[in-house]
Amino acid sequence: MSSQPHPADPAPRGSLSAESETDLDLEPVLPAPVRQRVITLASGALTGLPNDEMPNALRRIAKFAPNKRAQHGGALIATQLGTDALFRQRIATRIVDDAGELGAAVAEGAPPAAADPVEVAALAYLSRPDGWRELVEAATEALRLDAENASTANQIRDLEHQMARLEHDRAVARTEADKLRDELARLRDETAGIREEARRLTRTVRELEQRERKATEMLATERGRAARAAADHDAEVRRLKARLAEAEGLVGAARQSAKDARAADDARLWLLLETIGQAAVGLRRELALEPTDRLPADFVADVAADRPDITGQSAKARALDADDPARLDQLLALPKAHLVVDGYNVTKRGYPDMSLEHQRSRLITGLGGIAAQTRAEVTCVFDGAERIIGLPPAPRGVRVLFSKKGETADELIRRLVRAEPPGRPVTVISSDREVADGVRRHGAYPLSSDSLLRRLGRT
Repeated sequence: MSSQPHPADPAPRGSLSAESETDLDLEPVLPAPVRQRVITLASGALTGLPNDEMPNALRRIAKFAPNKRAQHGGALIATQLGTDALFRQRIATRIVDDAGELGAAVAEGAPPAAADPVEVAALAYLSRPDGWRELVEAATEALRLDAENASTANQIRDLEHQMARLEHDRAVARTEADKLRDELARLRDETAGIREEARRLTRTVRELEQRERKATEMLATERGRAARAAADHDAEVRRLKARLAEAEGLVGAARQSAKDARAADDARLWLLLETIGQAAVGLRRELALEPTDRLPADFVADVAADRPDITGQSAKARALDADDPARLDQLLALPKAHLVVDGYNVTKRGYPDMSLEHQRSRLITGLGGIAAQTRAEVTCVFDGAERIIGLPPAPRGVRVLFSKKGETADELIRRLVRAEPPGRPVTVISSDREVADGVRRHGAYPLSSDSLLRRLGRT
């Protein structure tokens, strides 16, 4: 359950970037669908917003139902979003959280390619990540292309209607020509002796035939135009089908990526819950807690009555040296502990006279003994630039990793620590101060290489 943002808290995800803060007076002109979607999202997000975080201008509108807010107070909500950056940040946090994976992707500036452009533009306008103006412009361009496609479809329909009318006119012309021929034959039979009348009728027939030829030529021209329009339409349909296939491929890839990310999150969550459960069982066993018939209030009552404190034994604590292997033993005794070792940092400090091959072999063999004794997960990291072919298999329970080309072992160690779920005990062995400070910021326990060397010398 996400917590409500507080005015004193740091800016939530999707807060104004440096570019947006300096361009508040240059609000973009949103297309009508994007503006309507922004108002709808903001109207819904007003529900449950604390009264002290609500602008005075919107407090009366916030009492309406969400659809009434957008209908009667849309202009006021849009104005408040464009002028009140803090109010927009609060609203954007709630809306991005409700949007789920799409909201998180837009807040990071990388929305899915198959997402609704209007939805992406609305979320980008509210959360304003880096490049949010480009996302709004992309939505505007997509809406413009949709309008052009609709106009093209209307033109095609008009051409089809014109072709149908031309076909009808041609049929009418043919019918009329047939009637005229019949009339000409009848007149020739009736006026065989009247040549002048026959010549006049002949001229009339010739004129009609000329008109028919012109009509035929016009019909042929229109047919050619219609054929070209049909060819252009077919080409556009093929292009749209190709784009649809490409979009479906991108959607499939995005779904597979989301599925892989969900599997990794499930693994981390399971490991964290298993660690917490085993830690609770181990702590109860270590403290040997038994049921009691006394409650904490009873002990307070004893003190108030000037009775001696039955728990008055002084606790003694033993401070351990920074390189004491006992500290390492205590950390590895925790449930689901993970030991990450900076390989060459340890071997070059403990066995500098050996070759790199013998240094690796001796360290990995020693780590195998620790893994067998503590049942902890052990990972040993070496720089990949000196990796050899045919490395002997690692002991059971020990994972050996080499950094890739262009990556150091220190960077690989930090990636391993960041991959662990919060709360899991992770111990990093390295005398490198930069490595120790880096992993400590991610919740790991850094120990020096001497502590591990002393622990290995004890086995």
